[in-house]
Amino acid sequence: MALHKLILDDFYDESYKLIAIHCRLEDYRIAYLLNKYINLKLRRTENDLDFKYLESSYSLFEWYNDTEYVKWNLVSNVCQKEEDSLYSSGTLFSDNSKVLKTFHLIPEYKKVDFFLKISEEIQSVDEKTILSRLQAIPQIITSYTVDPLKIKSKDNLIF
Repeated sequence: MALHKLILDDFYDESYKLIAIHCRLEDYRIAYLLNKYINLKLRRTENDLDFKYLESSYSLFEWYNDTEYVKWNLVSNVCQKEEDSLYSSGTLFSDNSKVLKTFHLIPEYKKVDFFLKISEEIQSVDEKTILSRLQAIPQIITSYTVDPLKIKSKDNLIF
């Protein structure tokens, strides 16, 4: 029997820039502010980003700039779902209380509210300019760049 070996040295790895945003606003408000201050045209995608059989769902905004060949994605890092709490069945009264569970798209960065992913074919976006514009938005607490290669759960950012 012949043995075939596949070598994946030339595997294409999409390079992108990742900016973490700390902001307590709703997802549509932060998308509006990014459109206003950074001159983007982010729009909510038809489908959210779902993981683990709809256990968690994250809002996703997207815009592809045709002139500069840059794809902008704003994705929420936090998903809160209300679930039934576990209680003992041996009680006299049934208590149907709800528990609010929190899930994170990137668990290594639990305090980050949103990620701005910038995928570009030509290196045309200046991170320092984007960060200074983000810092100028009064509703954003802080923002900083994240190295995507150091994230263990970077597969969650493939969309």
